[in-house]
Amino acid sequence: MKLIIQIPCFNEEASLAETLSCLPRGVAGFDAVEWLVVDDGSTDGTVEVARKGGVDHIVQFPFNRGLAKAFVAGIERALEEGADVIVNTDADNQYDASDIPALVQPILERRAELVVGSRPIRTIDHFSPTKKLLQRLGSWVVRFTSGADVADAPSGFRALSREAAMRLHIFDSYTYTLESVIQAGRSGLKIVSVPIKVNGETRPSRLVRSIPRYVFRSSISILRSVFIYRPGLTFFLLGLVPFAVGFFLSVRWLVLYFEGTERTHIPSLILAAIMMIAAFLCWLCALLGEINGINRKLLEDVRYGLRRNRFGGSGRIGSRNGGDSQ
Repeated sequence: MKLIIQIPCFNEEASLAETLSCLPRGVAGFDAVEWLVVDDGSTDGTVEVARKGGVDHIVQFPFNRGLAKAFVAGIERALEEGADVIVNTDADNQYDASDIPALVQPILERRAELVVGSRPIRTIDHFSPTKKLLQRLGSWVVRFTSGADVADAPSGFRALSREAAMRLHIFDSYTYTLESVIQAGRSGLKIVSVPIKVNGETRPSRLVRSIPRYVFRSSISILRSVFIYRPGLTFFLLGLVPFAVGFFLSVRWLVLYFEGTERTHIPSLILAAIMMIAAFLCWLCALLGEINGINRKLLEDVRYGLRRNRFGGSGRIGSRNGGDSQ
């Protein structure tokens, strides 16, 4: 049994050494614990610090490609190295590494294939009210879209089984947190949350460079996830609004017409027609979205099969599909 702890890094020379010093070299249930650093085009001494700190595997990008790309590259390398379980943590040491055994325990007990560390959001002092609100909103969107009961979906402290890692596909270039949980939930993977502790703020967040930018990028990620993974329900609900307006105006026009009003109320009738057409267009998008979702699911299964051929079976923990066990 092998556990690989991966850390996406971008210019983390100042904090990486402390983060590595807190990571375990042994976790109950595993014969080997290895560390993996993904250098996302750092221009400082991040790689040198990683080597001096005893990191087993280093993936280097020639230029910065973003957190989501770094996360996926780490997953790919961990699978190549034969990881049975992968833990992702941040280089700024915001997550308490002593919670790693608790994080992987549900996977070892075969109660989950993806475990998300749930932070005490309400009590974290360095989180602004806006960021706390977005954290809760992101978690709600994930629950709505995936059907998984995840308390802190934006948390980057998480553990994945080999099976879950091979099923993972990230399209968002900004962050992987929401989309990965949604994909896992829609794929039928078992997801659980475990409470974790956090350390004090060591540096300003790289993801939240400014509140307006964070709000905008997070909103785009949330909307993209909703439209990609729940298009039918989303467009159906959107279509209800113009349909209700159009229906009300149509009924109003009919009532006025049969009452013998002197005015024709043609503008109201035109607006009603426009609203009804908009509603039916939304519902057409819902149908097309569901059809596209079937194609996306088939492509995901094809990519999963290719990954199984490339990286081997589902590991020693096994899989929900009765896949290969060692």
